[in-house]
Amino acid sequence: MTLSRRSFTRGALAAGALAASPVGRARAQMAPIKIGSLLPRSGFEAFIGKDCQIGLEVAEKIIKDMGYSFEVIDGDTESNPQTARTQAERLIRDGCHMLMGSFDSAQTFALAQVAEQHGIPMVVNIGADPAITEQGYKFVFRNFPTSHMFGDNGMVLFDQLFKITGTTPKTAVLTYVNDSFGEATRKAVISYRDRFGLPFKIVEQIGYSPQTNDLSVEVAKAKAANPDLQIVIHRLNDIIIMVREMVEQRYQPMGIISPGSPGMQFPQFFKALGKYANYCITNQPWLDPKQPLAHRFQTDFYKAHPDYLCGLEQGFMFEGLLVCVDAYKRAKSTKPEALAAALRTTHITERVMIGGAITFDAKGQNTHLPSASVENLNGKPTVVLPEANAEAKPVFPMPRWF
Repeated sequence: MTLSRRSFTRGALAAGALAASPVGRARAQMAPIKIGSLLPRSGFEAFIGKDCQIGLEVAEKIIKDMGYSFEVIDGDTESNPQTARTQAERLIRDGCHMLMGSFDSAQTFALAQVAEQHGIPMVVNIGADPAITEQGYKFVFRNFPTSHMFGDNGMVLFDQLFKITGTTPKTAVLTYVNDSFGEATRKAVISYRDRFGLPFKIVEQIGYSPQTNDLSVEVAKAKAANPDLQIVIHRLNDIIIMVREMVEQRYQPMGIISPGSPGMQFPQFFKALGKYANYCITNQPWLDPKQPLAHRFQTDFYKAHPDYLCGLEQGFMFEGLLVCVDAYKRAKSTKPEALAAALRTTHITERVMIGGAITFDAKGQNTHLPSASVENLNGKPTVVLPEANAEAKPVFPMPRWF
């Protein structure tokens, strides 16, 4: 069939009229936004990338049910900052309007640089290095505590624990992964000590690689210091190795407490260590049992993944995506400047994590992110502090292993 000039003109006019109509404009405005989600889906951090990914998948279903229109495109950082940069560039070339990521601070820092260079809004859903939001970036927003916030919030809970249980240690050893996250958190702990003081003395600071397969020397050094308390800044694999080695060397202090680290609350930690996983404490942000949205998220998550944990990582994956789509809904545009402007005025009260409304300060940081003490009791992570949110009373000192 041959299309005449008159038929073509009529068709073009009709198409133009539709595009100019309210229905046409709505369709154009509400076409799904493309969000690039960057995680370590392979490499030495693949286990946490998988944990984050399943949380994201459950979040996608719930948030779409809430009426938001979006498409998530995955990128694999391969647990490497340079690969993270390359993948961010690819997602931008593929048409992503926003980026979100990425768990590891070094990789997240690389992503933030790419986002700022291209003028593409990025939401940091997990990544604690304070430097990420100290660069004067205009397109980077973080809904996650900095390591300084982790340190301060976590150390405040130390004091609460000692007062409630009536037991205060006199000495401590601080062991930490020597990556950007671990080093920043270690500095935050020392800064807290220097600013506010601690009820105990840190007698040793012992760093190690997060990719280590052997912590026998480090544990022997900690044991030789004979501390009352072991403070740990860690990832999942290394803290399993450490506690196993502590049992092997028959070294047990009053408690093993983290001011905020991923690992001791994970199902893999319980499976690997059995009864030795109990009574370890992590001070960190946690899901808010008083929020209906958090309840729905946990219910849907455990229906789909009964053998996984719905905790910090999954909660911040949910909120990271929610922040992105909320900004798009209010901006009514996929233009970077419009999205960034909407992110600056974010105010989300219906959330899944403990804390006030999600907002961003002039640096792009959400500062309303308090911590809870999560103690491993009866084979599961349990909120024991603050008292207003507690599911059980804290146990400290921990019962003897042998």
